[in-house]
Order: sequence, then structure tokens, then C-alpha cells
Amino acid sequence: MIIKGGSLAGATGLGRYLQSMEVNERAVVIETRGTVAPDIVGAMKEMEAYAEGTKCEHPLYHAMISPEPPYRLTAEQREEALSHFEEKFGFSGQARVVVVHEKKGREHIHVVWSRIDLENMRAIPDSHNFAKHEQVARQLERMFGHPRVQGAHAERDGAERPDRSPSRAELRQEELTGVKSKDVRAEVTALFRASDGAEAFRTALEDAGYVLAKGDRRDFVIVDRAGGEHSLARRVSGMKAAALREFMAPLDRESLPSVEEAKGIVQDRLSGGSDFDRACWEDALAANAIEAERNDKKQNALDREANAEAIAWEDAVAKSAIEKTGRDDLLAKQRRQERFEDHLDNLIESAYARGDDYVSQTRAALKDHIRRQDAADIVDPRPHHPDARVADEERKAEIYEDHDRRRRRAEERSTQGHLLEDRVAQKFSNVEMTEAQQQRMERLQNAEGGERAHSPERDDLEPDRQREAPGGGRTRGR
Repeated sequence: MIIKGGSLAGATGLGRYLQSMEVNERAVVIETRGTVAPDIVGAMKEMEAYAEGTKCEHPLYHAMISPEPPYRLTAEQREEALSHFEEKFGFSGQARVVVVHEKKGREHIHVVWSRIDLENMRAIPDSHNFAKHEQVARQLERMFGHPRVQGAHAERDGAERPDRSPSRAELRQEELTGVKSKDVRAEVTALFRASDGAEAFRTALEDAGYVLAKGDRRDFVIVDRAGGEHSLARRVSGMKAAALREFMAPLDRESLPSVEEAKGIVQDRLSGGSDFDRACWEDALAANAIEAERNDKKQNALDREANAEAIAWEDAVAKSAIEKTGRDDLLAKQRRQERFEDHLDNLIESAYARGDDYVSQTRAALKDHIRRQDAADIVDPRPHHPDARVADEERKAEIYEDHDRRRRRAEERSTQGHLLEDRVAQKFSNVEMTEAQQQRMERLQNAEGGERAHSPERDDLEPDRQREAPGGGRTRGR
């Protein structure tokens, strides 16, 4: 099992690479954990934004876990591998994105973690990551029963240091130029062994079609026949950088062309060759341009799809918020209407409530009319028709008979109230009460009895005033 990785920035470019189908046969998003955004680019932009409150320049850690073919990790084994990796690097609980790629029949896993510890607002250290990669890989090989891959840092047990595997940039260059790094290493190493000095080595490289140049960050760089760039120290097997620097010391480094100038020299060689070479070069340039345009179209399609998904998600969130606001407003309006209707019902109910002295408006008006007519007859007697006098007497008799009937009903209700009090007193006679409670009960009973004794209901008095009320009237005696 091989594990590679390192800290980096640039969430957008990395997100596009992880979901690109340019060189992969299959790309499946397994998980986005600890982020609000569900898509890869949005999740990694969110993780990269965590570093705004820190000084960290590389807030993301990208790792690739690749088991040796034909082995493939199951879902349970994948979770165990990620758990061991997170425990080793201190990434447990951090936001992460997991993607599975398959290329040329080999399945490998890409994982991107956030390095920012949000509780302490600091970056999680990533030192000695190469050795940690190999330690985790050896542990997983023993757990899953995979064959061991000898590394350069962990568990060497006296084994010779293996050759350095090509980096991602070198693999990308191999795909573009068609020149393998291992072939360049073998050829350049043979030329180095056959040379007795720096100048002879430079001449041998030029005869083989390579151009020796001075690097910007490295001491010496060679440009191959297809324009690919290689570090000289990495293309000479078994040679340390210090020993190579000592071997090349007699050569004036400043007299060497730069990398860009060396690539121009290679291009001039190709364009100045035979017609067939020039045609091949032009065909290669055209093929590269077509491939680049095709890749750009694919990437633009992916970008449009990602943007469409983001826009659709934002529209769905906005629509949901608008619908919720409308539902809340409708519910609030319904509640206000219900409270208003309840208030109106209470007003009507209180206005129409009848007490013991209730007299309908019609009867109260009739009684008041009769009283005023009698008073007017005393002051200024009018001639009455004999039948009218008899009708007035009959109406008075009906009114007073109604008053007698109401008085009898009131007496019956009073009698029933006494019987109810007796039953209540008998019911609670066995209840244990404190002395204060007993005195309070006696005061209430005496007060109610005194009120009935001194304030009997009397409806035989003729009403003198009428209280205005919706739907009816109330009167009270003098």
C-alpha cells in the first residue's frame, strides 16, 4: 500500500481535479463531513475559509491511499484506514472530503482534511509526514493482509533505500510529453558514469539530445527531447545533491541557459530538423491544442454543472424561506382573526347576560309608558273610551301577575339554594379542617345567610329607570 500527501492551498483547483474525468475512468464522491456545502468545491472553499482567522497559508491536507493491485478496500476497510490516518496526524473530527478514483484498473482514495483546529484557531502540525505515511501504510498492510511495499523512511530493517517514486507533477509531465522519468534516469545515469568531468558530461548530454540548464530553485536542470523538465540530481541514480554539486563545480553555472531558454533550444532543434520531424512537431502541437481545448470544454461543463447545482440549492433554500414566511403570516393572520372573533363573542355575551332582575326591553318600556300615562291623567285627566280604560286595567293585571310569577320562582330558587347548602355542609362535615379554615367557612355562611335575610329579591316595585344595553334592558327598584 502506498500513501502520499501534503499540505496545500487552492480549494477550487483541487476540487476540480478530484471530480475530473479527464484521466480517471471513475470518480465517486464518498463523503463530505463537517461542512455546510454538500459539493466538493464548496466544501473545500469552506474549509479553506477557516484559515482566515489564522496565519496558516496551507490550510488543506491532501492524501492519496493506493492499495497494490488487485486489492481494493471495502467500505469498512476504508473507514479503518481513514481512522488510523486521522489518529496518526491528529485530524480526528476535522472536516473532510473523500473521493474514490479508478484509473487503469487501479482504485485509489483521495482525502482532503481541514488543518485548522477551530476550538484553538491554529493549524494542526504536518511535520514528518512522509515517515507517518509509511508507518500508517505498514500498519494497514498487516491489518488487511496486503503485500508489503518497502519505503524509504519507516521499517527499513537494513534494507537498501528504494528509488524515489515520481511526483504528481512528474506523472503529469509524462502524460503530456510521452517521456518516462525512469527512461531518462537510466540514460542520464549511464552518461554520467561514462563521463570523467563536468564538461564531458555536458557534451554527452547535448549529443544525446538533452540541454543542461541552471534551475531557479535547483542547481542544475536538464530538458529532454520533448521539452520536459527534470532535476539533474534526481535523474542520476545513487548521487547525492552535494556530491553532484562538487562534480559539476568546474563548470561555470552562469554560462548555462535558463530553463525557458533551454526549452526554446529544444523547440528550435525540433523545428529545424527534417520535414518529417517538423510535421511530427506540428502534429504534436495540434494534438496538444485539441486535447487542451477538449479538457477546457470538459472543465467548463463541470463548472457549469457545479454552478447549476449551487444555484438550484440556493433557489430551493430561498423558496423554502419564502414559503415558510407566507405560512407564518397566514397563521398569524388566522390567530388574530380568531382572537378578534372571540373578543366580539365575549362582548355580545356580556351585553346579553341576564341577571336575577332582568326585564325585557319591551315590558320595561310598556311599564314605563303606563306609569307616565297614569301620571299625566292625574295632572290633566283626559276623556277615555270605556273600552280603553278596561284594556289598561287588563294590561296592568298582566304585568303584576308576571311580577308575582317571577317572585315565586325566586323564592323557589332560594329554597333550593338552602337545600344545596345543607347538602354541601353535610358532605363536608367529616372533612378535617383547621380552626382557621372552620372560622372562615362559618364567616362565609353567615355572610351569605345575612345577605339573603336582609336583601330579599323584590320585583313588585315599579321600575323608575331603564339601563340601556344591547338587545335588552335592566331595571332596579327605588
